[in-house]
Amino acid sequence: MKKDIQNSEDIKLLVDKFYDKAVADESLGHIFTDVAKVNWAHHLPIMYSFWESTLLGTAGYKGNPMDAHFRLNEKFTLTAEHFNSWKFLFIDTVDEYFEGEVADIAKERARSIADLMFYKIHNHYNAPGMAKLKPKE
Repeated sequence: MKKDIQNSEDIKLLVDKFYDKAVADESLGHIFTDVAKVNWAHHLPIMYSFWESTLLGTAGYKGNPMDAHFRLNEKFTLTAEHFNSWKFLFIDTVDEYFEGEVADIAKERARSIADLMFYKIHNHYNAPGMAKLKPKE
């Protein structure tokens, strides 16, 4: 029987295993390695802190994930397929290692976060007053 997500070690396992899958994924891997050129030693502790804060209510996460994804989208258009692949891999990773209330919350938060990011990225410059900020084509 799998256990629920309970502590920072569980978060670390979830994040590490998820990113192993994401980097290996045909539709996502190149975004992490070639486009974003992720510095994993820097990025992973941020993700541990983000998910620990999101799922376990700990303080400590400081960051702006929307800003980072806006900048990434300026380099490479993030599509619905990319966000759907991300959601599938994250939920699959949760299901592979965990079950329970916090695991269910993790899956729901992942869906909500990905859907909101996709919406904001693709509607940001259509909002009133934002067109002047749109990058030149």
